[in-house]
Amino acid sequence: MNDTYYGAGTAAERWDRARLFFDAKEYAVAARILSGLVEEVPEQVAPRLLLARAYYHSAQLGRAETQLRAVLERDPVEHYARLMLGRTLQRQGRADQAAPHLRMAAAMSGDLPGDPRD
Repeated sequence: MNDTYYGAGTAAERWDRARLFFDAKEYAVAARILSGLVEEVPEQVAPRLLLARAYYHSAQLGRAETQLRAVLERDPVEHYARLMLGRTLQRQGRADQAAPHLRMAAAMSGDLPGDPRD
């Protein structure tokens, strides 16, 4: 595929195409499409979060971390981004930095250890 393919079409068409590649576990291709979309609409959280997930699944952990931090800067209560950031930091061997994010994600989702609802 040439680079023209990744940026072709409307934003909605590229979003749909990126989701198709993501669902097909073609994470690197999805990331190439999404990176242009995120540059175009940096204020939107959904494309950036999917880009972070594509980076995570394609083991581009530094890039995933950067995107997740950008999501949390825009939406600090986005619990899935918080969880993904914690997992990304864990995969990088940074468990001490991951722990607060994972605890916060658990608190936001109501999934606390020792919760009487367990």
